[in-house]
Amino acid sequence: MIGAQTIGNATVVAYDKIPILSTDPWLGSDHYAYFGSWYLPYEIPKEIHQDILSSKYIFFSHGHPDHLNPDSVHKFKNNIIILGDHVGKRMFNDLKSQGFNVRILEERVWTKLSKNISVMSVSTKIQDTILLIKINDDIFINLNDAGPMCSRFIRKVIKNYKRKFLLSISGWGDADMINFYDKENNFIEPLAANKHPVGDYLSLIAKLFSANYVVPFSSFHEYQREDSVWANKYVTPMKEYKNGIHKDITFVEPFAFINSEKDGDIKSLPLKKNKLAIKKSIDFNDNWSDPLEIEDKKIIKDYFDKFEELQDKVGFINFTVGKKDFNLKMKGPIDRGISFELPRNSLVEACKYSIFDDLLIGNFMKTQLHNLSSLYDPVINFNNIVPKYGDNGLAYTKEELIKYEKEYAKRMGIEYFYDLFANQSKNYFKFFFKNYKNSKYYTKFRKYYYYLFR
Repeated sequence: MIGAQTIGNATVVAYDKIPILSTDPWLGSDHYAYFGSWYLPYEIPKEIHQDILSSKYIFFSHGHPDHLNPDSVHKFKNNIIILGDHVGKRMFNDLKSQGFNVRILEERVWTKLSKNISVMSVSTKIQDTILLIKINDDIFINLNDAGPMCSRFIRKVIKNYKRKFLLSISGWGDADMINFYDKENNFIEPLAANKHPVGDYLSLIAKLFSANYVVPFSSFHEYQREDSVWANKYVTPMKEYKNGIHKDITFVEPFAFINSEKDGDIKSLPLKKNKLAIKKSIDFNDNWSDPLEIEDKKIIKDYFDKFEELQDKVGFINFTVGKKDFNLKMKGPIDRGISFELPRNSLVEACKYSIFDDLLIGNFMKTQLHNLSSLYDPVINFNNIVPKYGDNGLAYTKEELIKYEKEYAKRMGIEYFYDLFANQSKNYFKFFFKNYKNSKYYTKFRKYYYYLFR
């Protein structure tokens, strides 16, 4: 058989009679993510599980543990690991040092993996990788978590192909930090609570890339920790992914096999959902009563001292651990800062191993913003400066950040500025239309935005 099977969270298995490539294989079972906060609710069938393990090539798009899972990755010592060419090369160096057979794909050129399968890697400055997979005459646009970036380049590359499948993260929006509280310590309902049509969003992104099929992807998880299970009310149910799909876009059910030898031969697996078993935070060494020790405070301070840009933009970052505050003073305005409340172990581990995004996405950590609109606020853009450019891109100083930006600008050419403008416009869109997020007009405004940048 020649074709593609989507499975798990963000795995596509590409077959050329035998399994050639598997992407981002988080194998599930007792392999958890984000300090045990996430589990994979749909079990991977045994035969597909074996196909993943026996794939000649394993591709990892980025370092999040629902993509590069620290438990699953050890199953692939005998495979060839392929990666995008990112500034900093953290994934490459980390995997190489652990004895994996790792290769970096040449940027924006087709690499032949077998007679009927080729791939093209497009790295993005947020340390995620878009992978174009060509199987026979089909194109799979694997955006995973990268979002709608580099669309002009990709449209040009794939314009002559008939069937183009979009694989992209989607949903109501819980796969990000949503555990926010206001100054009175009241929980702030996230945008995900409004349940805007997921199919409409998928259709808009598909059209941005000139794709004519969409397959829900990189969106299948649930929360299992007692301190994060509350977030399951914002997790998108399977039936919601087709809600709002445009008439000129073909929706493919998740966990489908797409036959690249025969048009119309697409079969979806009827997977059974595992029953949620709530786990205690202490099962993952997180005791909310444990206070920080002296050595812990040094690890945290040393970690945040590296981020020069952040130091100048905020006046403080406060950590409440074991009901005691640890306040890091910084050089920015004294009334601008961030407060985090979380358990000791995960905080120290995140700082020690430079994986702060795992705290944000795990959604057991409580966050309060002071004179900031969000963690994506252009004033600081914490979510890029710390976990993306810093932890994974290894760019900490202002000089390193300038070099980092220049390198991606050089790779992307004029499209760098196009994406920059589009992202800035999105920030203004969110600001000006935030009062409409609870209404039907939000979906309309979003549609106008994506049509503008097609």
